[in-house]
Amino acid sequence: MPGMRLTCKLALLVLIALVVSAASSHAQPWPQRPVRLVVPLAPGSSPDVAARVFADHLATRWGKPVLVENRPGAEGLTGTVAFANAPDDHTLLVTGAAPISVYPFIHEKLAYDPARDVLPISIMVETFGTISVPTSLPVKSLPDLASFARSRPGQLNWATGGGAFPILMAGLIKSAGLDMTHVPYRDQNLAIQDLAESRTHVFATAMTAILPLAESGKIRVLAVTNKSRPPLWSDVPTVAESGFPDIAFEGVLGMFASRGTPADQREHIAADIRAIAADPAVRSRLGSTGQIVRASTPAEFAAAIEEQRSRIADLVQLIGKPPQ
Repeated sequence: MPGMRLTCKLALLVLIALVVSAASSHAQPWPQRPVRLVVPLAPGSSPDVAARVFADHLATRWGKPVLVENRPGAEGLTGTVAFANAPDDHTLLVTGAAPISVYPFIHEKLAYDPARDVLPISIMVETFGTISVPTSLPVKSLPDLASFARSRPGQLNWATGGGAFPILMAGLIKSAGLDMTHVPYRDQNLAIQDLAESRTHVFATAMTAILPLAESGKIRVLAVTNKSRPPLWSDVPTVAESGFPDIAFEGVLGMFASRGTPADQREHIAADIRAIAADPAVRSRLGSTGQIVRASTPAEFAAAIEEQRSRIADLVQLIGKPPQ
């Protein structure tokens, strides 16, 4: 009997030690090692610019290196799929909301579950969607463009960057009753070059991508898709002001966690992003690229994504099959 009591006591002590060890491990501060920010688009894109600015400040706050890894391909799908299929609590995703709000409407089957595998942490910036034409085209507004295109059915073409832009442009053409030819591009940089040379007539993409050409006077921005005008271009109207409220779309770009990430960890990271977003230097740096710093809670980011998803659903119902 004494031996049995001793065995029971030893077993109890081992159990207590295991519980204490597990609790201690769980209580360890995050991160424990370098953090990777996967950007599923090329260097110089809006997510890449935002990721690199925030990475420097996050590394200071966390005391660990924060590395930006570009994984471009298939308009952001390649990097998103790689992130979703290899969950790691020290790897985060920085991208626009399209993988959750838009791509389920474009692709019949995705290699990830948008609701399970890509969890919102915080908005980082608001990006501006633009609709532009070459300066050689004699139009200065969206109503001008609609009138010009109606007088030349089938003679104008259009192209876009990825994400929601193909659906937004198709919605504009459908609602305005225009006859224009869609020209798909694998590389939006080629489309932007063709726009500057007047080979492409209308192009829709993020403001960051066309900022240099617009400021050099080679292209003309007719409108932005956001609810408000961009601070850098206060003379450029919104699509709603231009008479096309149905294609209004708020571009939000932010940070996501992989499936299984605890809610308290996402809240912790979001709080750090909000603290960095309050830094005037960060706001100035990203503002110069045509983005507005706009941090949030995970719940607020999820609500913004749902607003996007609802808008895209309405447009898909209007246009039918989205352009590829």
